[in-house]
Amino acid sequence: MGELMREVVIISGKGGTGKTSLTAAFAHLAQNKVICDLDVDAPDLHLLLAPRVLEEHAFISGHIAIIDQDRCTGCGTCLEMCRFGAVIDQQATCSINPLECEGCKVCVTFCPEQAIAFPDRHCGTWYKSQTRFGPMVHAQLFPGQENSGRLVSLLKKEARLEAEKIGADLVLCDGSPGIGCPVISSLSQAHLAVIVTEPTPSGVHDLQRVAQLCEHFRIQVAVIINKYDLNLGHSQKITQLCQDRGYTLVGQLPHDPVVTEAMIQGKAVTEVETTNFADQVRTIWEAITRLIEK
Repeated sequence: MGELMREVVIISGKGGTGKTSLTAAFAHLAQNKVICDLDVDAPDLHLLLAPRVLEEHAFISGHIAIIDQDRCTGCGTCLEMCRFGAVIDQQATCSINPLECEGCKVCVTFCPEQAIAFPDRHCGTWYKSQTRFGPMVHAQLFPGQENSGRLVSLLKKEARLEAEKIGADLVLCDGSPGIGCPVISSLSQAHLAVIVTEPTPSGVHDLQRVAQLCEHFRIQVAVIINKYDLNLGHSQKITQLCQDRGYTLVGQLPHDPVVTEAMIQGKAVTEVETTNFADQVRTIWEAITRLIEK
């Protein structure tokens, strides 16, 4: 694959397109790589790769206000000034709803009794692990926590450091669906974005949105149509869109129950007994490899 480290991100316009199943298969097929699950809000690549955790780290991001009940006089200053409605009036004292606190520090600054602490917020956990396919960097945000884009950036940095450490020339990332902050962070420094889509009206629309995002950041786009045989008309629309916009259509995969069978076994689809579907996935990975070698 050459001397330069390459980064491939597998993304989709929405969830449920088969992105993670294909990422697991590519992780099985790829050589000399580090795997990275960037879907930190709802990760599921670990379900197929069964990582053995080697390192566990707290993800600290932002702050949260906490009122010292012994020092609070219930003056109501924080209640009046909090624009997010995070302060709860308990008559004699006040308290903070952690799910509503945005960490703006207004209450901390203006509390006349200096009764409000402002500790770091523990938002989740990130891991360095080993899988049967190689090293993996992944994470899990706690429910309701934000800053997923920042956590994605952290994972990408750690994955690249791990790749440099072991001499790997590929970082293979399972990105988040959609076009939000985590996806934007996922695309940073990527050499190729592989978009997995489906032949439905929403699939066409979502493909257009996420591909335009890639174009904005000048990232090469490759497209996979999953379950293309469910609607040949929309598959043709996607094919035409790729031709018109200059996207590389690296393959079309049929609807096949072998994917579900592999998931039930906790395996990548290319690990199960040889099937036509698995052979098509191998052909697609060969096409992706040729793109990133250019």
